[in-house]
Amino acid sequence: VQLQASGGGYVQAGGSLRLSCAASGRSFSSYVMGWLRQAPGKEREFVAAIISNGGTTYYADSVKGRFTISRDNAKNTVYLQMNSLKPEDTAVYYCAADTFTNRVKGGSPRYWGQGTQVTVSS
Repeated sequence: VQLQASGGGYVQAGGSLRLSCAASGRSFSSYVMGWLRQAPGKEREFVAAIISNGGTTYYADSVKGRFTISRDNAKNTVYLQMNSLKPEDTAVYYCAADTFTNRVKGGSPRYWGQGTQVTVSS
């Protein structure tokens, strides 16, 4: 699986961004998809995940209620809608895929692509 994230940018605190991740390869609909992020000087951390049929989602406590993950299996794409952004959300965001939810939530997915930069100014 190859993953291509896009949609990052520069936004003021309180603003919104929508990240997209296009996946190539077979069996997209069988993978748990997720988003991880890494801020400068910090370790990579889990942000959100969604199971293969989209029926269950998981969020880090720091983004719960502000971010929404979704997927379109017909388009092989996963999204991250980010609202009420804060300066502490500034990071490189990575799209991730695995057959096991815990690997995505643990920050060590089998597949992850190049990141997209999100910068939130105060």
